[in-house]
Amino acid sequence: MPISAGEFSFVCDLVRERSAIVLEPGKEYLVESRLSAVARGEGFGSLEQLLAELHSHPSNGLHQRVVEAMTTNETTFFRDIHPYDALRQTVLPELLRVRAGERQLVIWSAACSSGQEPYSIAIALKELGSLLAGWSVRIVATDLSTEMLARAREGRFSQIEMNRGLPAQYLVKYFTKQGLEWRISDEIRQMVELRELNLAEAWPTLPAPDVVFMRNVLIYFDADTKRAILGRVRRLMRPEGYLFLGGAETTLNLDGAYQRVPIGKAISYRLTGPAK
Repeated sequence: MPISAGEFSFVCDLVRERSAIVLEPGKEYLVESRLSAVARGEGFGSLEQLLAELHSHPSNGLHQRVVEAMTTNETTFFRDIHPYDALRQTVLPELLRVRAGERQLVIWSAACSSGQEPYSIAIALKELGSLLAGWSVRIVATDLSTEMLARAREGRFSQIEMNRGLPAQYLVKYFTKQGLEWRISDEIRQMVELRELNLAEAWPTLPAPDVVFMRNVLIYFDADTKRAILGRVRRLMRPEGYLFLGGAETTLNLDGAYQRVPIGKAISYRLTGPAK
């Protein structure tokens, strides 16, 4: 039986309350298909039984699993490539210059999903070789989904995931075939600190980042939530820092403290003055 209008509204409200993600009208089939999978995984006989449990027990862990099921975890290695070119060719050389006195850098990968983004960043840094010798470089990766974080910690990827964006030379250099999967090297995996963080809720203490990758996540929030998140990033990010958003995202009309700065074929955002 298709999900009713009332139940669709209930799920939309739940997801928005717990994650600030907005499910637009027309997403009924998406909700129905993803929650049917949750129902089967949790041992319910039907979607209706799952929804009844959500109504009757509003504070159990099932609600979190439903919210996680409704998040979009689309990700690839070196997605859209241009931000990584900018990171390697312009951003890191500039930061190595301005941070030379302290020799410390922090890169934050927000909404990291199953780990392809932070591991791509780690590979890009590793490829710089001796340029980072003597530097402390932290890559902090966060996501609201405990399931995705567990996958990222494992560092195991299917052949299909490997075929999407990963240059062949990196496959040979940084991955080992294990059965039907590929496992990233411990050397790269240990460069990434994985933490749970819901962008729409109170943030745990984070190190102030020099570079923020927050790509393809703001599109799922309403304007007020986008403003709030960009404001928190602005207050957290270090001077001379760089923010990278997805191709369909912008700070325009959301936070005037950011300046749009093209770097080759990539777009970055930098603060126009001191963080407020």
